[in-house]
Amino acid sequence: MVEIKTPEQIAKMRTAGLVVAEALKACREAVAPGITTGELNDIADKVITSHGATSNFRAHHGGLWFPGVICASVNDEVVHGIPGDRVLMEGDLISIDCGAIVDGWHGDAAITVPVGEVRPEVAMLSQVTEGSMWAGVAQMKKGNRLVDVSKAIEGFIRRQPLPPKGKWGITEGYGGHGIGSAMHMEPHVLNYVEGRRGKGVKLVPGTVLAIEPMVSLGTPHTSVLEDDWTVVTNDGTWAAHWEHSVAITEQGPLVLTAFDGGKAALAKLGVTAAPDPLG
Repeated sequence: MVEIKTPEQIAKMRTAGLVVAEALKACREAVAPGITTGELNDIADKVITSHGATSNFRAHHGGLWFPGVICASVNDEVVHGIPGDRVLMEGDLISIDCGAIVDGWHGDAAITVPVGEVRPEVAMLSQVTEGSMWAGVAQMKKGNRLVDVSKAIEGFIRRQPLPPKGKWGITEGYGGHGIGSAMHMEPHVLNYVEGRRGKGVKLVPGTVLAIEPMVSLGTPHTSVLEDDWTVVTNDGTWAAHWEHSVAITEQGPLVLTAFDGGKAALAKLGVTAAPDPLG
């Protein structure tokens, strides 16, 4: 069952989403050669606690406890990288995923950040992944179905020029999800169209989804390392990960984890973002 939120509950999720946005902003500003992923984790932790929120990452997930408040995935690590003593180097690419809970309601978002100057194809990778996320977000409107989101994400990626000596690999098996009174809820949101799944649920006001494409410069196939968390590409190519939590309202999509509610990015796609319930 898909959890449908009231406008009041969406407003509470907006509060949690803004905490996530603040934490990711602080991490983005701190990314530089020489910083460790553990130090980035500490930065996010301070932001979350300073807002009276709690982390939904440092918790029990499918039989395992995640040891950080962010996932810090570097280069060929796609998602779920554990923060620690790894030092970021010039030219690296890091994806930072973060979440927070306020009054029992969850927010979840991710960004990909270059460390100093990166290779042109690496910059392209992040741009294509982010663009595909916004293409999916733009389909978060009343009357659409889940497949419209997946189709938009995949279609955007497939239309992009191929990177030098590479291709776009849409990570198989991983994707977005429902979010609300828990971080991971139904439905699962694939970043590509899988025929046997049909059209999926109908999108109605009160639906909230985390839209999160993961794309590599090569294979869509991945493996999990011995830490039981870190997901890496099988061919060692680098990957990017972008994510926003998005609510469908009667007035249109509201990007709960964007400072402006998604207004600027959606306007470029001809979509009007819903008014911010927090003003």
